[in-house]
Amino acid sequence: MESILISVFTLVIVVLVIFGNLSNGFIVLINCIDWVNKRKLSTVDQILLLLAISRMGLIWEILGSWFSMLHYSFLHVDVTQLRIIVLSWILTNHFSLWFATILSIFYLLKIATFSRPIFLYLKWRIKTVILTISLGTWVFLILNVTQINTHLEDWLRRLEGNSTRNSTGSGYATFEEQAMFDMTLFSLIPFTMALVSFLLLIFSLWKHLHNMRLGSKGHRDPRTKAHVNALKITISFFLLYLAYFLSLFTAWLFKTHQNRLMHVLCLSFGLLYPSSHSFILILGNFKLRQDFLWVLRHLKCGL
Repeated sequence: MESILISVFTLVIVVLVIFGNLSNGFIVLINCIDWVNKRKLSTVDQILLLLAISRMGLIWEILGSWFSMLHYSFLHVDVTQLRIIVLSWILTNHFSLWFATILSIFYLLKIATFSRPIFLYLKWRIKTVILTISLGTWVFLILNVTQINTHLEDWLRRLEGNSTRNSTGSGYATFEEQAMFDMTLFSLIPFTMALVSFLLLIFSLWKHLHNMRLGSKGHRDPRTKAHVNALKITISFFLLYLAYFLSLFTAWLFKTHQNRLMHVLCLSFGLLYPSSHSFILILGNFKLRQDFLWVLRHLKCGL
């Protein structure tokens, strides 16, 4: 029975991997075509392009985690390979979260209507703000890599000094626990920034609707639609990222208890974040949505 369920969840993982690569690949393809044709990309298109690339990497990292659980053991891996695996995981997770946060900040500065001088200053210099945050993420990345590398070196030293399976397995479990803690710690800042952007967007929408009622105007104006669209994208990001983070944490718990079935189930839930949220971004972006509908129409004609 367990083998059947693992096969079912494996099929789900494969479907989500294909769907995620198609949705993120579509964003990359459309923006690259525009880049070639127009010789430039708007700020939001640049963010979407980098976000889609990082999420494609994250999808393959989760797939690699599933594959390693079935056929692989980190206790017998080459040290260089292990460093590459850990580093690639940090990079994809870091940039996937930070570019989603940067997108939330972009929507806030572009759509929200606040009259505070500091907000207007940031709004008028939105490209500078986005560039500064993008460069600042490298500081957190370097700190994260340094911290993880320190834990990895400690585990490797223990591995050299202990030859028994129990001691090496226990040492790697400790390394994974420290890595999960570091991931949580370094995710707090971008997640909090995205949360603040979301709350400010809600307040901006409430303020805008209040002014609309005082002016006896309808609620279907373009700025209201822009607020609602940005909020849909942001709230979906929060819910899916929370599911992704909890699934990784739960998968790690079940992995330490050698529960393969629940580990595969958690990984399949984790794939929902980088796969489905990119499809939501396509539907929420006018250019991407129009190109997507054009592709669907031509696929129907071809069938």
